[in-house]
Amino acid sequence: MLLRIFLTFLKIGAFTIGGGYAMIPLIKREVCERQGWITEDEFLDGLAAAQSCPGSIAVNISIYTGYHVRGNIGMLLAVLGTIIPSTISILIIAMLFQRYAEQTLVQRAFTALRPAVVALIAVPLIQMARKSGLTLKNAWFPLVIALVVGVLNVSPVYPILLTLIYALWESRS
Repeated sequence: MLLRIFLTFLKIGAFTIGGGYAMIPLIKREVCERQGWITEDEFLDGLAAAQSCPGSIAVNISIYTGYHVRGNIGMLLAVLGTIIPSTISILIIAMLFQRYAEQTLVQRAFTALRPAVVALIAVPLIQMARKSGLTLKNAWFPLVIALVVGVLNVSPVYPILLTLIYALWESRS
């Protein structure tokens, strides 16, 4: 089981281009559907917790899943599996980038990857919106938050804190 946790997250880390948010669909498919380690509801809870914590969302969700499945050692192996491929890749890219960054082919490759990364981020966003009960009636809330954070440059910490305060206030009623 421990080796399977490590290898699963190693595969996730090795075959996902685009970083944390792009990893979400692959992580979900692996841990919920293929391995059956957690349910989709547990995944969404873990994802919400991962987004609320500092650090990479991919590392945070691997911490959540690894700990959920096998405690501290599962958490450690999941994190290692997640970060080893990107650490090796970044080291190689850093060594080669200075030499080849100005070449037209390299610049075109990076430009071509951008739309794919946006799509990889959009898909889990849409899936999460559907599963979280987002409707036309309540869609205003995430849209306002996105505008406040994205356009007005307000730190996401403030909307998160306000949402937590509101939820606590409502739970008292």
